[in-house]
Amino acid sequence: MRRWSLAGQMLVLQLLVVAVTATGGAVLALVQAHELLTEEAGATARAVAVSVAASPDVADALDDRDPSARLQPYAEGVRLATGVDFITIMRTDGTRYTHPNPAEIGRRFLGHTGRALAGETFTETYTGTLGPSKRSVTPVVADGRVRALVSAGITIDRISARLRDQLAWGGLIVALALALGAAGTWLVTVRLRRQTHGLGPVELGRIHDHHDAVLHAVREGLLLVGGDGRLTLCNDAARQLLALPADAEGRHVSELGLAPLGEVVLSGEEEQVHLVGDRVLAVSTAPSRLGTVVTVRDHTELQALTGQLDAERGFAESLRSAAHEAANRLHTVITLVELGRTEQAVALGTAELRAAQELTDRVVGSVREPVLAALLLGKSAEAAERGGELLISEDSELDDLGLDPRELVTIVGNLIDNAIDAAGRVEVHLSGDEHGVVIRVADDGPGLTDPAAFEKGWTTKGDGHGLGLALVGQAVRRLGGTIEVTGSVFTVRLPVPEPAR
Repeated sequence: MRRWSLAGQMLVLQLLVVAVTATGGAVLALVQAHELLTEEAGATARAVAVSVAASPDVADALDDRDPSARLQPYAEGVRLATGVDFITIMRTDGTRYTHPNPAEIGRRFLGHTGRALAGETFTETYTGTLGPSKRSVTPVVADGRVRALVSAGITIDRISARLRDQLAWGGLIVALALALGAAGTWLVTVRLRRQTHGLGPVELGRIHDHHDAVLHAVREGLLLVGGDGRLTLCNDAARQLLALPADAEGRHVSELGLAPLGEVVLSGEEEQVHLVGDRVLAVSTAPSRLGTVVTVRDHTELQALTGQLDAERGFAESLRSAAHEAANRLHTVITLVELGRTEQAVALGTAELRAAQELTDRVVGSVREPVLAALLLGKSAEAAERGGELLISEDSELDDLGLDPRELVTIVGNLIDNAIDAAGRVEVHLSGDEHGVVIRVADDGPGLTDPAAFEKGWTTKGDGHGLGLALVGQAVRRLGGTIEVTGSVFTVRLPVPEPAR
């Protein structure tokens, strides 16, 4: 048996609510109408009775031998003019002078008269010859005494007839309210069915549970950014990777310190790499009907491995360059020997060996961190192959002080690469003691003045995908150091870690 959809249940529930509300309102209105009609009838009867009792014609007719002869036509005329059902003028003992039914004249009035005889006008509901009625009784006072009584009233049947007329209108109003309520409910139900795809509460609950489980279980950060730039959804991994506050959802991405994320969303690029704190994050975007889905993956470890791989490739490239140059020199020496110019061959080989040994001795003698020394030798060969020159300053002196060699390779390698790209001649100074390490890379290029140089996306090539200097800045921050740029001179100062105890 198929369960009712949420939209169907809402339709039935809202129809019941509308029906109960409309019916209850109609009943309440009818009860109030009955009370108002009854009060109105009593007020009308009271006004007519008081008016008749105050008429001088009534007081004069009481002195006649047959008061009914004058009072009956008068009472009937007033009754027809005012719309009441009866006007009874009687003696103080209750004997009628007037009545709508002439046969009742001379008979006793059915009702209470005690309060009227005491000079009071009162209203009551009583059953008389015409049936139950709302009536008022008032005294006729002449010469300071009560000489007669007047009663005017409207039958309950007449009040009920007026109520039935209003009941018809009330029923019509209830029917219209039900029709409008049903139409509005149907429209809401159609919209709800479209939005819930006709699913019932159980299915919706199951989907929510699955969504919540998947959202918070994946290791990648997931965010949903609306068209107005506000963060509408994020999972636990995104909060951790981006250091988002607890109230991040509903706020604009610019208020969360995620301006680059907003740029990614607006740019429409499918994937970019951004530096957030000490993390390298790959940010992917995909449009959806709810906004933009942003996926954030932590590439910090991958970037570190990539940096090591780049360093190894650099070493390999440097060895290739050195091997290429050595092969050229060797072929030249062999050719000179074959031509019988052995003295020139020996001189050329000796000079090349001396130059290579001097460079190696200078680097190894100045830099006793083996990984960093190998990097400098490789970069020197690479610079030479590219038509440039890499020099190690004469006053360079750096021992192995316990700094992470991977971080040093990232800092020195990227600074040298950027210097070689910008100029032909590069000079490197390395020094350090127990107080700290100083790394200075200078070139003869135009220099650097852009403060965004150490942010992701800065590049002198104009393609907007620079990452080298950004990685330098990140590595320096991780080591607790500082970096200064003065024209074309980059100076990095790093503290020396305290020895383990």
